[in-house]
Amino acid sequence: MTDCPAHIIDRDMSTSSARPKTKLWLDVDTGIDDSFALLYAAASPEAELIGVSCVAGNVPVEEVTVNTAAVLDLAGLNRVEVARGADRPIERPLVTTPETHGPSGTGYSILKAPPGRISERDGVDLIVEKVRNHPGELTLVAVGPLTNIALALDQEPDLLEMLGRLVIMGGCFTVTGNTAPRAEWNIHVDPEAARKVMAAAGKGTRNLPLFVPLDVTEQVLLRPDHVARIAESAGRPLRSAQPLHADEGNPLLDFMADALRFYMEFHFGYDGIYGAFMHDPFAVAAALDPTLVETVETTVDVETKGELTTAETVADLRNAWGRPPNAAIALQGRTDLFLDRFVTRLGALARADLL
Repeated sequence: MTDCPAHIIDRDMSTSSARPKTKLWLDVDTGIDDSFALLYAAASPEAELIGVSCVAGNVPVEEVTVNTAAVLDLAGLNRVEVARGADRPIERPLVTTPETHGPSGTGYSILKAPPGRISERDGVDLIVEKVRNHPGELTLVAVGPLTNIALALDQEPDLLEMLGRLVIMGGCFTVTGNTAPRAEWNIHVDPEAARKVMAAAGKGTRNLPLFVPLDVTEQVLLRPDHVARIAESAGRPLRSAQPLHADEGNPLLDFMADALRFYMEFHFGYDGIYGAFMHDPFAVAAALDPTLVETVETTVDVETKGELTTAETVADLRNAWGRPPNAAIALQGRTDLFLDRFVTRLGALARADLL
């Protein structure tokens, strides 16, 4: 495999090579859907992945960094720097979710990173360094708790102004939560960090942070037939699509099947659906192509002391507070188009794995 599968072509965005690439920095808590966000970024010709910082969330940060590096290596991006960030929320004890993502974070797949693969540098320091090195150019996509972003603001208070844009997978506004009645997981892990980030966004941020919340990501349901199409386009049909079983011989397809089988079993038990919500990949896709979402600009704050509503993302959609907008929130998305791209791109990436 090459370090960057630049030969992958997306027919829906065939002119993307003529445009400057989007410089991406991902902040992850890898996690099954984080894994697929990394793969989607690797498979997207319009993306230039500058680096990845890791944060404790779905699993402890040590496992997050290993998972992240191993997934990037599977995708041929073994030169992309992966750095360890915060190992706990800024005020609360860490709560993880092995029931959702498996004991190590990647379902039935157990990943390893080669010696020396993880950067010795600190993930928060790297965020600040890269933003300063690429003023106005870097799109930071946070698909885990916002701890690293809040800590980076301590070092660089103008961080959000210096970014091209901050994209946040998190929150819920017109739908119920997936962790508590009014709380989404990423915000729930570290609500104080999320509130700190949104307070900074209210100080005149040039490009409003984009929330990609459950309102849209729970419309992005990956089913076994999608995974079968990925395998078929890679030339390696699955032995069985439901439950997922890979045709051994393609490490990337085997990883996808083993990770997604666990995730789909969780969703079947929790939601009654044998499928998987692609929260984090859709956030990356919206960062690369903002036309995938319809947004509303409003003021967003985060509840940190509620008896029943801690970690609720509160949107002032009627302007009751009279404060200027500090966020754009996505309430509708072109999910079918995204899923078609997801299948096409990951299929091409898996085919590249055979070359």
